Amino acid sequence: MSAVMAKTAITHSDKQTMKWLWLTGLVIILDQITKILADNSLIFGVKNAVFPGFNLTLLYNEGAAFSFLSDAGGWQRWFFIFLSSAISVFLFFWIKKVDDNNRILLAALSLILGGAVGNLIDRSIYGHVIDFIQVYYDIYYFPAFNIADSAISLGAGLLILDMFLTTKSEEKTDA
Repeated sequence: MSAVMAKTAITHSDKQTMKWLWLTGLVIILDQITKILADNSLIFGVKNAVFPGFNLTLLYNEGAAFSFLSDAGGWQRWFFIFLSSAISVFLFFWIKKVDDNNRILLAALSLILGGAVGNLIDRSIYGHVIDFIQVYYDIYYFPAFNIADSAISLGAGLLILDMFLTTKSEEKTDA
């Protein structure tokens, strides 16, 4: 009897995981398609104005966020591949454990996982991450980024929102 219950629990967990991995897959597909388009149609380092405050500019990032460790000599590629892989596995299993009703947390984790895998693919294939979105105001430029980075940022924001909502919910329950 307990084997049947365990099988049912695993099946439910797998269904829940698959239900949210579509978002992860969508992020990966959009990220890779836009990076291929950018790499094939933009000239490296040339700013292509789309509208004030927004350029398409092809850049390669060998480091992490904001080009952290980009000039470290090459070892960082393998470090970031290992780190991204470990984080991706962790996120996958976290998604499997989250209650299906916690949609904000599941969306957050799925977006972060998609972004992590999108950038992991670049690092593994090219040795760098392809960035092409550039936003600015006047003379102040935000570092170039891509769809994967956007998904990670959005997911992190949702993770923070979930934390606040969970804390408020727990406060109401305790009162």
